[in-house]
Amino acid sequence: MSKTILLKGQLLDFTGDPFAQPHEEVTLIETRGAVAIRGGEILDRGPADRLAAAYPDAQVEDHGDGLILPGFVDSHVHYPQTAMIASWGKRLIDWLNTYTFPEESRFADPEYAAEIASRYLDLTTAHGTTSMVSFCTIHSASVEAFFSEAAKRGQRVIGGRTCMDRNAPDSLRDTAQTAYDESKALLEKWHGQARISYAITPRFTPTSTPDQLAALGALWGEHPEVLMQTHLSEQTDEIQWVRELHPEARDYLDTYEAHGLLGENGLYGHAIHLEQREIDRLKEVNAALIHCPTSNCFIGSGLFDMQGLKREGLRVGLATDTGGGSDFSMLRTMAAAYEVAQLRHVALHPAQLLWLATAGSAGAVGMADRIGTLAPGSEADIIVLDLASTEAIAQRSRRANDLWEALFPTIMMGDDRALRAVWIGGRKALG
Repeated sequence: MSKTILLKGQLLDFTGDPFAQPHEEVTLIETRGAVAIRGGEILDRGPADRLAAAYPDAQVEDHGDGLILPGFVDSHVHYPQTAMIASWGKRLIDWLNTYTFPEESRFADPEYAAEIASRYLDLTTAHGTTSMVSFCTIHSASVEAFFSEAAKRGQRVIGGRTCMDRNAPDSLRDTAQTAYDESKALLEKWHGQARISYAITPRFTPTSTPDQLAALGALWGEHPEVLMQTHLSEQTDEIQWVRELHPEARDYLDTYEAHGLLGENGLYGHAIHLEQREIDRLKEVNAALIHCPTSNCFIGSGLFDMQGLKREGLRVGLATDTGGGSDFSMLRTMAAAYEVAQLRHVALHPAQLLWLATAGSAGAVGMADRIGTLAPGSEADIIVLDLASTEAIAQRSRRANDLWEALFPTIMMGDDRALRAVWIGGRKALG
């Protein structure tokens, strides 16, 4: 029988959405708290004294004033872009043609795919990301590599074969039929195995013909339980391109809706320049939008309207968008989300930022009961943050009047040095 482990430290978790209610009402804070885990599952959370009495034979790991949190959930990444992160000087379409497509072509080689999958999961673990949703490439080998490496580590991941049959190099182009057939084969092989989930993955409308979008819509209709991920309204020139390709469409979202690719299990990345009809339809079907602030700034896409879209009642996740995003760190991504909101004259509270990176993203991908939380019965993906990991952070946090003031400098200035420990599926992966 697995041994019970008791992690002690400061504890912070969420019981609700701090965008919908005052953060004081939906946060659980224990200045001397603990989490009990056994066999990959969280047994309990709360005051350290109570848990110590309840689990007297537990193996204790005391992190002092370290902050115990749910592991970060990155809801939109491209793991194949790991090696080309921080590539200079292009907007979206030129960036894809110059950097992304040549790099993704390399994933026809299973050994290269395996190398990058391992490197990516090492890098994200070092930054406290315990779950993510990834686009792979057109090559089934890229999906196999990502899922195999995650399964080896016992990690909760979602991914899918990226489908493109136009406006892409020959080496990255398939057909409507191969997109359907290979996506279906991978879905049937991997979905529900270990901690793996499949996501049907058309890259975006400009790289999929109507026939391919319809084929993937049909596959989603056959498997409505899986997620579907794509991109939506990232840049204004992209939107104009979609208009030229689809003059019959009411708007960008309509190109997905017309082919069965709009639904509650849909994840729509970026979603910066939305029209009101699109907002209304996304809300009506309870779809999720994914905010990618470092990418939106790095590629010059625009300012996501977090406050307005949350006020509309939309589900929103947070993501690095590696490698359009310029950092693997969800701390840096939270900082960028704060900065983007400030440019819209809104100061997001640290509770809102942290919720987006944990419970918010988990809810966006339909897994709020499993990840992004320390609630009993959830999966034991846990991180411990050092709130004084550098002198610059320490000197600011020493002036804090409460936990939020102590945490905010780490959100704004923290990096992998702030990660004191990482647990994935109840197994210690760092620290």
